[in-house]
Amino acid sequence: MMDIDQYLVKVAAFVADKKTPVVDLIAVQTKDPFKVLVATILSARTKDETTATASARLFEKAKTPAELDRLGQEEIAALIKPVGFFHSKAKYLKELPLALDRFKGQIPAEIDDLVTLPGVGRKTANLVRTVAFGLPAICVDTHVHRIMNIWGYVATKTPLETEMALRKQLPPRHWQTVNSLLVAFGQSLCKPVAPHCDQCPLANCPRIGVHPRKSQDLTTTRKTMGNSLNTLKFVSWNVNGIRAVEKKGFFEIVKSFDADIFAVQETKAQADQLSPELKNIAGYQSFWHSAERKGYSGVGIYSKERPISVREGIGVSEFDSEGRVLTLEFADFYFSSIYFPNSAEELKRLDFKIRFNEELRKFALNLAEKKSVVLCGDFNVAHKAIDLTYPERNRKFAGYTPQECAWMDRFLADGFVDTFRIFNQEAGQYTWWSFRSGARGKNIGWRIDYFCVDGKSRVRVLAAAIHPEIIGSDHCPVSLEFRVSNK
Repeated sequence: MMDIDQYLVKVAAFVADKKTPVVDLIAVQTKDPFKVLVATILSARTKDETTATASARLFEKAKTPAELDRLGQEEIAALIKPVGFFHSKAKYLKELPLALDRFKGQIPAEIDDLVTLPGVGRKTANLVRTVAFGLPAICVDTHVHRIMNIWGYVATKTPLETEMALRKQLPPRHWQTVNSLLVAFGQSLCKPVAPHCDQCPLANCPRIGVHPRKSQDLTTTRKTMGNSLNTLKFVSWNVNGIRAVEKKGFFEIVKSFDADIFAVQETKAQADQLSPELKNIAGYQSFWHSAERKGYSGVGIYSKERPISVREGIGVSEFDSEGRVLTLEFADFYFSSIYFPNSAEELKRLDFKIRFNEELRKFALNLAEKKSVVLCGDFNVAHKAIDLTYPERNRKFAGYTPQECAWMDRFLADGFVDTFRIFNQEAGQYTWWSFRSGARGKNIGWRIDYFCVDGKSRVRVLAAAIHPEIIGSDHCPVSLEFRVSNK
């Protein structure tokens, strides 16, 4: 067993000069449980800087539950915008004063009481209990869950499992501080993508499941030698609105991956609706294929290398009008960003989807006759029971119908390879979670985003991964390491 005391001492020393998480800062400044609770609700899926300014605007108008009660929901929404999901959070805050009547208008200190309040889950409840009241609790942020598993201190699949495990084995003296320490550590060094292991003070860290950033020497060498290092990195992400994710750290995420090609799906934007910043990310050229209908579908690709050719669609107008396929041709491979149709409620578009799937299959087979093919994107199908949490109850629903799964069988029988399953055969590996009922925190999800290659190119696949720690969409990115051809 690792020495958790020594680990946390070293982490504390490392983050001593780092930014204090905004909720902790508010607690120090005000000692007010109401403000701590409100700031914690606002902070979910929101950067600290945004939370701080939104909280300040709101507290100018409402310093108490009674003052908050006098504000309308739309007024609250306007004050807290642009925190993530500000409409939902405005609703929670509007309902909060009435919910507090059960506690005589005071913020309760017990976890079981806190989780009855609107917008408050276990993570928020634990954070409020420890930060606002100084009482024993373990707030398991995604950083805490991720880092404790990297260290091998726990072996858990969800933040809730991590909380329960830490309650049993983490010494109580660390309960109140572990969240703020690991949040600061996770934001500054042990990052979700390309952590800075070369600077880590924990020399004996086992780095379980970690893909460290390239050392400075390797980065410099790659810049000077180009593809002579024989590896390309690809990333694919259904962003569920490129303009929305632009406000949620998209540029930092692209930069952190440092991919050779970064593909996006469900952009929901015409090219002329994109900001100059979105079109011109430093080091990349961008290419777009949008739906004729505004605010719908759409795909895009960022590439460091200029392609030989660019093809929009697959040559079938009923599909191409929806902006679902964009293909770049390079010297020794084709790369396609694809947004497969959703079969929709009551399977109203199932026939449309199967027709698209068949035309896409023909298109990909034709490309594969010429050179390697890399297909990525939201396939909108969980292929096997292992690929979703509740297979039996979803058998008749979009994304897991027998027809869709049978098509995926045929596609793979043609020789195409689901690259993730080359390396990982474990359950609980998902790329999409519903926004409802805290599904992502509970890891109730579906694996519907893929990187696939033609059969002859399987030997070029070096690694494939899912990145659930990246938020900003209801999907998370997937990645592929691809060998440069020796031809």
